[in-house]
Formats: sequence, C-alpha cells, structure tokens
Amino acid sequence: MRIAFLGTGLMGRPMVQRLSGAGHEVVVYNRTRARAEALAGERVRVARKPAEAVQAAQCVLLMLSDEPAIRAVLLGEEVRRGVSGRTVIQMGTIGPAQSRSLMAEVEAAGASYLEAPVLGSLPEARDGRLIVMVGATQAQFEAHRPLLGVFGPSPRLIGPVGQAAGIKLALNQLIASLTAAFSLSLGFVQRQGGEVDTFMGILRESALYAPTFDKKLARMLSHDYGDPNFPAKHLAKDVDLFLAESGGLGLDTTLLQGVRHSIQRALDQGLAEADYSALFEGVTGPGS
Repeated sequence: MRIAFLGTGLMGRPMVQRLSGAGHEVVVYNRTRARAEALAGERVRVARKPAEAVQAAQCVLLMLSDEPAIRAVLLGEEVRRGVSGRTVIQMGTIGPAQSRSLMAEVEAAGASYLEAPVLGSLPEARDGRLIVMVGATQAQFEAHRPLLGVFGPSPRLIGPVGQAAGIKLALNQLIASLTAAFSLSLGFVQRQGGEVDTFMGILRESALYAPTFDKKLARMLSHDYGDPNFPAKHLAKDVDLFLAESGGLGLDTTLLQGVRHSIQRALDQGLAEADYSALFEGVTGPGS
C-alpha cells in the first residue's frame, strides 16, 4: 500500500520504519524537515509539503502532537482538496470531541476517517508491540486491521469514533496519576531517611506494584530525564485534555488537578522536553 505518514517525531519514526519493513511504500512529512530526512530510504520518500504526501498515497496516517497540529497539516486548503477518496487514520492522542469534529471535516472533504491511538512507548513501537485501539465502523476496522497490525499484534475495535480516543485519555490519566503517586511515596521515603531498596522490595511483593515504577525509578534517583520516551509537555497536554473532556461528566477531578499542578512545577524547571518521569522534580522540588 502507498501510505502518507504525517508526523515523524519520537513515535512516528519507528512507526514509519515498521511500515517500510513490512513492504509498504511510505511518503513522510514533518514540519521539522530534518526529522523526516533521517528516514529517507528505499521505501521511504520525504515530501516537501503535506499535500504532496497526501496526493501520493491511498491512506494517510497521522501521528501529530495535538489537534491544532492536525488541523494545520491536514486541513489546510491545499491538503483538503487532495484528501478526497482517501482514508485518514488519526493515531495521536486527542480528545474524543476533537476526534469526532475532525471526522466530520474529513468526511466533508470526501475522505474516510477512523482513529487508532496507541499505548506504548519507543521499545514497543520499534518491536511492533503497541496496543492499538480503534474507533471505527466494523467494516473500516476489518479493512484496515492488516495495516494496523504492523504496529501491534492485536488491534482491537473499541467502538465508534471518539470511544478509542476516550480510552486512550483514560489510560494517559493513569500514567500521570501513577507517576505522581509513586514520586510522592519515593520522595517521602527518602526524606524520612528510609532505604529505597527496602521500600521497593516491599512494594514489588504487594498488590500496589505497577511495572512502570521500576521503569522510572532509576531516572528519578539519578535525576536524569534525557532521551525521553514520552516528554513531560505531552503528558501535560493529555492531562489538560482529560480535564476538559471531564468537565460535563460530573466527575471529581480534584486529584488530577493536583497532579497537573505538579507537572507544571516540572515544566517551570525547564523540563518540558524531558521524560515525563521528571514529574518527580515537580512533586519533590528541583534536585532533591
């Protein structure tokens, strides 16, 4: 299949490599062109404009940072004219209402739309082990299951457009809240003079344990948040989306608002581009 892939950032790069490795012809576009150029190869061509990528493809995959980026890249006048007759698959993290709005505009332009956000980070993207959640009709899902299977072994149909986006936001809310809660307990143990190894040993034996704690522990202890799998600024964006979408649902989001405050403290320390485990610095204070 000829595929346009728009957005070759942290997650986009390994996903393009998965597609080309599976034999697909891929035309890539990224607003920072150098990131796209690094992918150029036998089955990967770099487009100068998004319209060029879209017009060369049957299917358009989006891995862009947020809804404004999607609108800027996909729904400009030139691209909108060329998208007719194609399928657009939105794979980034956006809100359910945003996804449904994009679907309406993409369909008005004569294209088909489905959402397929993914859970996982760089190792899973490289190895094709992402969890792929699909918001689509049954027919759309069946038609695109082989393509989405390049990214994860068992793509699953969640329901209509908006429902997969909602579950992805719910999962990313857990990333934020679990990281904040672990940071608080870890910081408390340290300041009480307790042994981190003892704390972790007990935690690992309990029902409270989550593997993400060990994945982020070394970064927190060393205060080294470079080479991120998921930048703190994107976690902040997803928490903001969750809070916005929760507004009319009657949920008490006080806890998450506190987490968002701690994320902001990390961002204010210049850690926006750092791994999201830098939330530890927001909870405990810089360099604790």
